[in-house]
This record gives sequence, C-alpha cells and structure tokens, in this order.
Amino acid sequence: MTEPGAIMETAKETPPRPHPHPEPRLNRFLYWLGHTFFFTVYKLVWRLKIVGRENIPLEGPLILAANHASWADPPVIGCSLPRPIYFMGKQELFDVPLFGGIIRRVNAFPVKRTEHDVGAFKTAQRLIISGKAMIVFPEGKRQRTGKLAAAKAGVGMLAAKTNAPVVPVYVHNTYRLWSLPRLWVCFGAPLSAGGGKEYQAFSDRVMKEIVRLKETHLGTTN
Repeated sequence: MTEPGAIMETAKETPPRPHPHPEPRLNRFLYWLGHTFFFTVYKLVWRLKIVGRENIPLEGPLILAANHASWADPPVIGCSLPRPIYFMGKQELFDVPLFGGIIRRVNAFPVKRTEHDVGAFKTAQRLIISGKAMIVFPEGKRQRTGKLAAAKAGVGMLAAKTNAPVVPVYVHNTYRLWSLPRLWVCFGAPLSAGGGKEYQAFSDRVMKEIVRLKETHLGTTN
C-alpha cells in the first residue's frame, strides 16, 4: 500500500480517474463479506482489541491516518470500523490476475509509486469530498520492524484540500503476525487541518497523535 505524501502539487496534473466500482451492489456484498471474514479471523486467532471506535464519524468525509507496518494493516483497520473505507494500493497489485480484480471491488484503487501520480491524489480527493472514508499512511511506506517513522506531507495536503477530519490510528503488532500476537487498533479523536497550507506541520501533528496513542494504550517499550 502507499500514501499520497510523495505526490507533489507541482507534478503534472492528470485527470481524476473514473469511479473504480462499476457494480456497486456486488462490490458492497464483497466488501462486507470480507469485513465479516477478517473481523472473525483477527478476533479469534489474533484476539483483536479495538479502542476508541466511538471517535469514528459514521458518515461524511473522513481520513484515517495510520502507522504502516504490514500488508495486513488495511484489512485490520477496515474490519474494525462500522463503515466502509477506501485505500490506495501500488499499481503492481492490480496487475496480479484475479487478486487485482478483487481488490478493485473492495474499494482499492491504484497509484504509481515511481512517479508523481497526481491522478491518484485527485481520485482520493474526489472520494473523500463525496463523503467516503479513506486510509492513508503518513509514513509513506511500510516500517517492517514496527518502529514508527516520520510523517510525509501528504496527509496534511489531503486534509487541507478536502477539509475532512483526520482520525489518527495506531495499529499494533501487524508486523509479526506469524507469531500470533494480540493485535490492537486504537482510534484517536478527530483532528482538523483548518484549511491551512502548512502540510508538513499538520502531518507531524498527526504522527505525534499516533505516537501518543501507542504510549497511552501499549506503553513506551512495546
């Protein structure tokens, strides 16, 4: 998965992509089928613990800004929520036979990581402004050891351009699923960029809240 932090305003603009879900009823069915499956598996096998779900608006534009340690982060976060979410995935995933078609139908859309894919950023804007919820990863890429990294400016830019609230999310232990640790998903209180253009400053603020969620619920040594 990826995050729009690397997409610069100065990049050559491409038109917004068409809506990637031509069969909404089938897509909704597949999404909630996957939601139920992942929630059941993560709850039974990894003893999923969800904290702060009351902080999630049930409707309207929303950005969920989470730390990123594993491919499992989007389904872990998604199945912890009472509303559907959208997310970006690297273009290569959509080229995989069958798998690419499935993730398109469960609210994913592609982004080209080797270039400034402004079209993907515009698609994210359009979805959020239309009232959807979207996951972004302020760190920009997976931190495979589970350590938290510095934020890129993308989440600040997206929040400012959509005027959507940003809920910080801390996801714990997804980087070592193989050892069957308990998984945690912690949702913080919504933040607002206030329409300002200090994108990096707001992204840093979001990342500080993610760190605070970790320290509050898991301590400083976990």
